Amino acid sequence: MAIRPLQFTLSHHHHHLPLPLARNLFSLFLSSPPPFSHQSPPSSPFPILRRIASSTTPISRPQKHHHNRQQQYQLTSPRSLRPLPTPETLAQKIGKSIRRPGAPSKARVYADINVIRPKDYWDYESLTVQWGEQDDYEVVRKVGRGKYSEVFEGVHCTDNEKCVIKILKPVKKKKIKREIKILQNLCGGPNIVKLLDIVRDQQSKTPSLIFEYVNNTDFKVLYPTLSDYDIRYYIYELLKALDYCHSQGIMHRDVKPHNVMIDHEQRKLRLIDWGLAEFYHPGKEYNVRVASRYFKGPELLVDLQDYDYSLDLWSLGCMFAGMIFRKEPFFYGHDNYDQLVKIAKVLGTDELNTYLSKYRIELDPHLAALVGRHSRKPWSKFINVDNQHLALPEVDFIISDFFTEVLNVIFNTFSSYLLKAVDFVDKLLRYDHQERPTAKEAMAHPYFYPVRNAESSRTRSQ
Repeated sequence: MAIRPLQFTLSHHHHHLPLPLARNLFSLFLSSPPPFSHQSPPSSPFPILRRIASSTTPISRPQKHHHNRQQQYQLTSPRSLRPLPTPETLAQKIGKSIRRPGAPSKARVYADINVIRPKDYWDYESLTVQWGEQDDYEVVRKVGRGKYSEVFEGVHCTDNEKCVIKILKPVKKKKIKREIKILQNLCGGPNIVKLLDIVRDQQSKTPSLIFEYVNNTDFKVLYPTLSDYDIRYYIYELLKALDYCHSQGIMHRDVKPHNVMIDHEQRKLRLIDWGLAEFYHPGKEYNVRVASRYFKGPELLVDLQDYDYSLDLWSLGCMFAGMIFRKEPFFYGHDNYDQLVKIAKVLGTDELNTYLSKYRIELDPHLAALVGRHSRKPWSKFINVDNQHLALPEVDFIISDFFTEVLNVIFNTFSSYLLKAVDFVDKLLRYDHQERPTAKEAMAHPYFYPVRNAESSRTRSQ
């Protein structure tokens, strides 16, 4: 690769040292094992690249909160102290839930897309990858990283067009083929990130995916600035992407703010990172170890494996709740078991038990004990002075504690007519995945009337 000399500034005790980058950055990956090997990936496969990239724009990641937990003791004799059981030790004993036969689940829409389409549409393992020229691209700066990749801003050497270079970490060959096949099938769909090229290093065989560039603003910076209309607009745009991928027989399985790129100046949204996406086949049992913890649907947390597209609507609901209530993440679990606890403390355990009974699921007794019993928390409890312009845009006066009780009555009686944002989040965040709206049904919700109205006005004026 013909790399232009780039200057990365390394900062140390306020002294700046220019570091010319005169060689192919992709070659930094030569020391890592071949991407298709079955060896466990090293904990830090790209140490040199990390040192170089450390001087570029920092990547925001969720902070790990370390709580000081004091060990509790119970007096068993005058001379001995015995630790009381803690949630951590309880979690270590939790096994998988049991699913009894007789209550299968099937997608309400687009269930037979991959039944009808030819095998070569969904059979990604038989894909023959057409590799492009790696020397056509050069790395500019690191912009992010994930469990399975490192992401860089880059340029196409010939026309100097910006692009995004996603360098894949060592994973199984079929996982890479799945992502490529899905991106190829979805190419050109509304608000789906465009795959421009697929390249690999000649020596290490490390593959890289080349995508269109989006001038994204970090969601932690952008979301607090969004207006009521902005949130309606971007959630509607995201639903367009979800309805399209679902209509093509594909579940994203990792919807979250980190995977939604927004160029606010251009009002452009792209759904990215299709590495966990999968083709939907009715009756197939899927891995529940998908999606990021805060956005995992209850079906994943109770080991229901024949889930479907509706998983993406739960994740979108978590995202939307975080935006309108200004509470990010909305369900903040410390592990997968605690995630179910956090959900139960909002949606209640009565409806959880109804859900488990419907699909004949028996939780491990330790998990059931951890979840406990909780009554449903009214959505009005999440509304305050700081978020009422987003959660209750129809109300133009300052709410009080008394008014939240009035809201409960209004919501239970006239929810979809008067409290559109709250009604929309209520419809998305349902335990039973078959009760959630499809992406197309969600787009028809009254909450999006101003967006649909503006869109139809633009269409008429063209």
